[in-house]
Amino acid sequence: AFLGLSITTALGVSPLVALGLVVPLMAAIGYLLQRGVLNQTLGDDILPPLLVTFGLSVIIQNGLLEIYSADPQKMSAGALETASISVPGGIAIGVLPLLMFVVAVVVIAGLQWVFYHSALGRAFRAVSDKQDIAQLMGLNKAHVFGLAMALSLAVVGVAGVFLGIRTSFDPSIGPGRLIFGFEAVIIGGLGNLWGTLIGGIILGVSQNIGAQINPGWQLLAGHIAFLVVLAVRPRGLFPRID
Repeated sequence: AFLGLSITTALGVSPLVALGLVVPLMAAIGYLLQRGVLNQTLGDDILPPLLVTFGLSVIIQNGLLEIYSADPQKMSAGALETASISVPGGIAIGVLPLLMFVVAVVVIAGLQWVFYHSALGRAFRAVSDKQDIAQLMGLNKAHVFGLAMALSLAVVGVAGVFLGIRTSFDPSIGPGRLIFGFEAVIIGGLGNLWGTLIGGIILGVSQNIGAQINPGWQLLAGHIAFLVVLAVRPRGLFPRID
């Protein structure tokens, strides 16, 4: 989101146009971060990568505070933010939320194709399952890890720009948004991309229902929906079956 803000401010372009620069820049940052730092922490012990990524989060947050201050920021998409489409029944659907939903579906469909119908996806799954055997078969696991992180941060770049258009953001917003992402993944089922999308929809609908009952219940309603699913289906609604 902050990268998108910098690009839109410096070039005077729409945030949606800035996506064309944000996505490849985030992918490059992800690859360099994985190859230069995170690959050095990988091993049987999960503690080193946890400590390093926690330290990075502190450094990034404080760096953003120094550059952008603690004031809330927002990117403007002009008329797109208030445009709506009328449908039968007197319901108006916002163009921006609809665009975000369509982009989410396209991104997930693309990831699904990459993971299960491409050579890169086969490399991801091979290195994820058996690193040493994949290395013996000619795969450079360090490079594959780097590509996986590049793909991850490219998707994060898309989400960050839309977040910056949809609502205000500041350097401390990360943990709060991370909770929603975690809950969506758990509701949908670990390893199921389409399940994550459905989990996000369930979470969003629950929050909106809670807000209709009482504005103070918006976030609470989402957490309650998460706990209900967790109690009934501990592995999520659509867990991946290996």
